Amino acid sequence: MVSLRPTRAYLAVPAHRARLVAKAAASLADAVFMDLEDAVPAGEKGVAREEAVRALSSLEWGNKHVAVRLNAVDSSFIAEEIRTLAALPRLDAVIVPKAERVSDIVAIADRFRAAAPDRAAPLALELLIETALGLVNVDALAACHDSVAALHLGVGDLAASLGARTSDIGISPDGYRHVGSAQSGYAAAPLDLFAYPMMRLLVAARARGLRAIDGPCGAFRDARLTEASAQKAAAMGFDGKQVIHPDQIEPTLRAFTPSGEELAQARRVVEAMETAEANGQGAVTLDGKMIDYANVRMARRIIELGS
Repeated sequence: MVSLRPTRAYLAVPAHRARLVAKAAASLADAVFMDLEDAVPAGEKGVAREEAVRALSSLEWGNKHVAVRLNAVDSSFIAEEIRTLAALPRLDAVIVPKAERVSDIVAIADRFRAAAPDRAAPLALELLIETALGLVNVDALAACHDSVAALHLGVGDLAASLGARTSDIGISPDGYRHVGSAQSGYAAAPLDLFAYPMMRLLVAARARGLRAIDGPCGAFRDARLTEASAQKAAAMGFDGKQVIHPDQIEPTLRAFTPSGEELAQARRVVEAMETAEANGQGAVTLDGKMIDYANVRMARRIIELGS
């Protein structure tokens, strides 16, 4: 069965940095992925793979969801990564970078299963959607194999793929804004480069019962920006957000945890509807608003997140 551990703050750590991996295992993050790809120099790929195996076999991970990000599907490293990782029982998932084509994902999923046919719990595949082609194909990718369990948005590479004029990870370019007419004094309103890809990925994930994980905020020392970025993803309905530094863990967890006020209101909605139902009604007025079963489903989601 695929891991049901939470993935609200999903910490990335370079697999070849043993000290950082140990800190990640002991951190407050409820999900961690050890990176074999972008965060690892070409000459350290073998070391990173060996360190990931060692960490999975020897470190205490508690209740964390633990994953490894593989190298590219066409890289010279992927075959050995599949061979060495497939049977490790503490590994919950592998993240496939630059997921673009169904045939590639199906091939990787089948190779992992063939490499560990007796594995007790299925190894999940989490697809990193970080190119224009991957976003176009996201529906098919989400549905391509029963090993696929989550979709991640790769905000940095996606911005590069789109040609966005920015070098900041996860932040819209300053120039991307709507400018009003002369009559309005040319008032400008910022626009969000990631609003469409985030919703596109979220819909594909929800349609297939998958998790949706937002990409990181690169300004890791800016607690306010980190939390605001996480609040946006949480408000949309994402299950979590990648973080690239331990300082981002607590603000991200806060953003994905409903406040006391939110929980109290959600419980009021459920209770009001239960009372209405007991009186033979399918809807009720609460605080001047009509409440029906759709409201209850939304409220129960909030209560579930807070439990």
